[in-house]
Amino acid sequence: MKLNGTHQLLVYADDVNILGGSVHTIKKNAEALVVASKETGLEVNADKMKYMVMSRDQNAGQSHSIKTDNSSFQCVEEFKYLGTTSTYQNSIQKEIKSRLKSGNACYLSVQNLLSSSLLSKNLKIKIYRTIILPVVLYGCETWSFTLREEHRLRVFENRVLRIFGPKRDEVKGEWRRLHNEELNDLYSSTSTVQVIKSRRMRWVWHVAHMGESRGVYSVLVDKPEGKKPLGRPRHRWEDNIKMDLQEVGCGGMDWIELAEDRDRWQALVNAVMNLRVP
Repeated sequence: MKLNGTHQLLVYADDVNILGGSVHTIKKNAEALVVASKETGLEVNADKMKYMVMSRDQNAGQSHSIKTDNSSFQCVEEFKYLGTTSTYQNSIQKEIKSRLKSGNACYLSVQNLLSSSLLSKNLKIKIYRTIILPVVLYGCETWSFTLREEHRLRVFENRVLRIFGPKRDEVKGEWRRLHNEELNDLYSSTSTVQVIKSRRMRWVWHVAHMGESRGVYSVLVDKPEGKKPLGRPRHRWEDNIKMDLQEVGCGGMDWIELAEDRDRWQALVNAVMNLRVP
């Protein structure tokens, strides 16, 4: 939605997110929103309004204050918008941890079913894929994770796949836990990591066809101005896309140009999903 002539509002029902390049811009847009709301008979709940300064400097937002109509907004380091956690450092790790925590809570709520001997293994897998997995993978199309996050996702999945139970050792005659490789062989469906990669690839096709006028395209494609901070650069969403393409033999190619061919891109999505995770 446009405010003051530019796209600076994310609106879904009564959840409004104001964007701006500076605290002054945020304050100006917030005041405009309050005025526009009053003209239509609506009121803005100042007690629920919070603001966050996205910067690598932890104290970046402490030196600023935003007030409208004698109401002061609370400065926070993270908040949830439409179920997704955003942090002042623009880090996705917090969101992945939150998704895994919600997935664990969902797993515990149906653990009695998954451990029941009355249900078949196929039915237990369906419960996992239809109830637990959607909770974990909410918004995964925009994730940019490293090997550490991949490991956490595999640990979570292997924990759930313990529903296959132990295995009797034919030599010693003793029962033992299944190894991770054995769990993956028994679980014939695509692993969680590969599902995330394939969904991210599908989202790439939509982004590539949005055009420069769309905000999503600008966020993911445009190059920010200014100097880069010292140290190793962060792992970006685009870096994950390039790594996924490299795994299927398309390394070094422009993902936007590849996405122009829908059939070829769909073949790449299928190839990414069918890759064997080591």
